[in-house]
Amino acid sequence: MSNGTESAVRLLILLAIGTMAGAAAFTHVHDLSVAHGQPDWIGWANAVAVELMAIYLGLEIRARRRAGRPVGLVGSLLVAFALLSLAAQVAEAEPSVWGWTVAAVPSLAFLALVKVVLSNAPATPSVDEPDQPTAYQYEEPATVEPVRPAEPMPSIAPAVVPPRAVVPSNRPHVVGIIQ
Repeated sequence: MSNGTESAVRLLILLAIGTMAGAAAFTHVHDLSVAHGQPDWIGWANAVAVELMAIYLGLEIRARRRAGRPVGLVGSLLVAFALLSLAAQVAEAEPSVWGWTVAAVPSLAFLALVKVVLSNAPATPSVDEPDQPTAYQYEEPATVEPVRPAEPMPSIAPAVVPPRAVVPSNRPHVVGIIQ
């Protein structure tokens, strides 16, 4: 099978599972919203918000990783929306272990596919590493001429004393004493 054919088959599988899982998840979120007093259109709005938010957050995580930005908050939100979707599907199921398991399958399958698709990193050309030495080499340091003693510094001028008019006459002329 050629790469093009394999990619086409993978895309068809992804679209089929995504469509069916999305339809099931949308329906469960809608039905649960309506069953708990929301009008029909708000049920659909809730379904769109919950399901598409999970997809958007997955895409946002991928973009942030490429940019080297933190993904903590976005990842937490993704988990929250995925759990909300899963809870809606389980809540609509027959109250048994198998009922809950079967109801959770579309959501889990869709989340798994989103994770697989979004975790595929685009192929980037490898960067050639610089040549590394095969063995440690020690080079003798170059001979250094002895340092000549520095010439003495010229004498420092005496401290500058402010003119007499600056210092009030009723104060002593000793620096550092404040009365």
